[in-house]
Amino acid sequence: MKKVLQATLVLGLASAPASAAELTVLTAGDQNMVDYINEYLGPLFEEQNPGNTVRAVGTGPGDAGSQKIVERFEAQKQANAQIWDTDVAIVHEKFVGPMIEGAYLGAYRDRIATGKLVTRSNADMALGSNVKGYVMPMYNSQAALAYNPALLPNPPESYEEVAAWAKENPKQFGYNGIKGGASGVSFVMGWIYAFGDGDADKLMNGPFEEAETGKWDGAFDSLAEFTTNATLTPGNAGTLDLLSRGEIAIGPVWVDMFYSWQANGQLPPEFKLVLPTPGMPGQPMHYVIPQHAPNKELAEKFVELATSPKVQAEGIVKRFNWYPGIDAQHVQAELDEATWNKLFTDVTPDDLAKLGKPFPIAPYNNAILEAYERHVTN
Repeated sequence: MKKVLQATLVLGLASAPASAAELTVLTAGDQNMVDYINEYLGPLFEEQNPGNTVRAVGTGPGDAGSQKIVERFEAQKQANAQIWDTDVAIVHEKFVGPMIEGAYLGAYRDRIATGKLVTRSNADMALGSNVKGYVMPMYNSQAALAYNPALLPNPPESYEEVAAWAKENPKQFGYNGIKGGASGVSFVMGWIYAFGDGDADKLMNGPFEEAETGKWDGAFDSLAEFTTNATLTPGNAGTLDLLSRGEIAIGPVWVDMFYSWQANGQLPPEFKLVLPTPGMPGQPMHYVIPQHAPNKELAEKFVELATSPKVQAEGIVKRFNWYPGIDAQHVQAELDEATWNKLFTDVTPDDLAKLGKPFPIAPYNNAILEAYERHVTN
C-alpha cells in the first residue's frame, strides 16, 4: 500500500507543471475591472500558460480602491515579509509615485516586449513623479466635450470659444462642477490650464510652488461667471442624460462612457466629440508589480499579454471603448476599420498626443479644487 501511495504521489507530481502558480491580481476600480480579469484576461493567460491560474481581487472604486492597495503593501513592508501576497496590481496614476517612494514596486517595463510600445508621457511621469520603468498603462481614459450636432452644428474648438458660446447660449453648456464625477473636474483643470496666469506645464509636472496658486484668481472669476450661464448636472451620467434629452447642447464627458451610451442606444449615433485646445486631462490606470511579488516572471508575462496589441484591441478598445495604454498605431492593425473609426474619428491619435493632458500634480490639484469651492461654489 505504501509503495502504491508513493507511486501515486510521484505520478501526481510528474503530471503537474513545475511552474504552476496562482497569480493574484489586485485591482482598484469598478466591478467591470474585476470582471475583465476574471472573464477575459485571466482565462486567456491560463490558456497560454497551462497549469497556472489567475485570481482577481477588487479593492473598490475610485481613489479609495488604490489607497487600499497602498495600505496593503505598506503593512507587508512593515511586517518585513519577504514574499508578498500580490503579483500584479492595477492602480490609479496618482498612487504610483508614493508606491515608488515607499520602495513597494519593482521596475519591469524594460524587461517585457511591449514596454517599447508605450509612447505617452504619462507612462514616464505620473502627476509629477518619475515612474518610468515601473508602470505599464492598462488603458488611457480621456475627457472631451460631447455635443449634439442638431443643436450645435459648429462646436467650439477651444476654451475661449467655449466661454464665448456659453455666454451667448445660456444653460446650453452642462457640467457637474467638481462633484459626482471627474469629467467636470477635468473641465475645470483644463480651464485653469487655458486661462490661469501661471505656467500650465508646472501644474502638470511640478515642482509645487505656493506662489503659483495665487495666479488663478482671474481664471476662477471668469469660471464663476461661466458657471452662472451653465447647467450644473448631477454627475458624469447626468451630463450624458441631459445631452440625450436635448436639455443641453454640449458638455464634458468621459470618452468611453460616451461610446458605451451610444452602443447601448442611450445616445443618438449622430452625437459627436471635440477635444478643445489647449486640452483636457485624462488619466490612465497602471499595471504595477510589487518588489516582493511571489511570481515575478509570471507577473511580467501577464502584463506583457495584457499590453499586447491584440489584447489592447480586443479587451480594451472593443470591450470598453477605452483608449489603449500602448501607442494606438500598434493597435490599429488588430482592429476592424469600423471600430477604429468609431474611436478615433472625432478625437484622433494626434489630438490625444497634443491635447490629452495629465491632471495637475497632487498639491496643485487639491489647491485648484479648494479654490473652486471658494470662488465658484460659494
